[in-house]
Amino acid sequence: MGGDRQSVKTYVPTEQKDVWRDHADELDMSLSEFVRTMVQAGRRGFAPDDTGDSEEAASAGADPGGHDLERGVREALESGPRSWDELVEAVVGDVEDELEATLDELQERNRVRYSGREGGYVLTDE
Repeated sequence: MGGDRQSVKTYVPTEQKDVWRDHADELDMSLSEFVRTMVQAGRRGFAPDDTGDSEEAASAGADPGGHDLERGVREALESGPRSWDELVEAVVGDVEDELEATLDELQERNRVRYSGREGGYVLTDE
């Protein structure tokens, strides 16, 4: 990436911003740095791996949803040794982020809605 920078705006519910800010603080990052990093991390699940190794991407460690467990574990271990609980937290956190992004997208397309009366997320008739 070049040295030029551009501003990007997004609008999220206050509660979501609070969660992101708390997580950014835990990682000692600015909110902008956190959002940029998370977007880039999320995009890895939708784009071919830079290694060009399509066989690895098709291995048992990858699933059609783009979540690559092996890659997630390796990335978690790049900063050094981690306990079992730390690895579970890192991997589950990725899945939670993917689930949230997918639900947001489905809601934007009016394919899913949240219904407190029905006890959670439901498919729409569309």
